[in-house]
Amino acid sequence: MQDLSIAFTRYRKYILYLLAIYVLGWGFTAYKSVFLGLILGTLGSLYILFSMVQKHKQFSKAYDEGRAVRSLGTMSRMATAGLAVLIVLEFPEMFHLGSMVIGLMTFYFVIMIDFFFQKLHK
Repeated sequence: MQDLSIAFTRYRKYILYLLAIYVLGWGFTAYKSVFLGLILGTLGSLYILFSMVQKHKQFSKAYDEGRAVRSLGTMSRMATAGLAVLIVLEFPEMFHLGSMVIGLMTFYFVIMIDFFFQKLHK
């Protein structure tokens, strides 16, 4: 369990660095809709990652106590992605759909890249 919280701290730090880069890109380039899509998707991705970590903690606690877990929060994570898509579809002049989808997948990319870096350091 300690490894998960350490990894989550690293993932959160990397995602916040990416968000800072996206904000700079939004502020200093002409691709405002692309960077706003990335920002929206990455914020959704950060929430989904946070949700998964919280559900994992609840699952581990329930397993240790011998209880059953009702759900791992799949519907709430899908609802988060659906909300991001609805926002993009409501304001297509502000957000780019493709970059929002890439932003939603950010935490998967961060986890894979961090995995390879951790393997290289060991």
